[in-house]
Amino acid sequence: MKLKVNKDLCIGCGACQAVCPEVFEIEDDGFAGVIVDEIKEELKEDAIDAKEGCPTGAIEEVKDSD
Repeated sequence: MKLKVNKDLCIGCGACQAVCPEVFEIEDDGFAGVIVDEIKEELKEDAIDAKEGCPTGAIEEVKDSD
């Protein structure tokens, strides 16, 4: 599973980082970013919780376009 943060929607509140710091961090621009390319199986539940808990819906799943 891959996630990305839509910087146009992110408000930099840090909720995602609080829920799943192994996947998300607040970057130098003040907005959240994903710090892993592929989310490990053991982190998926927390990453999904962070995605669903984002107050602006800025976290999006990246679908592979094979």
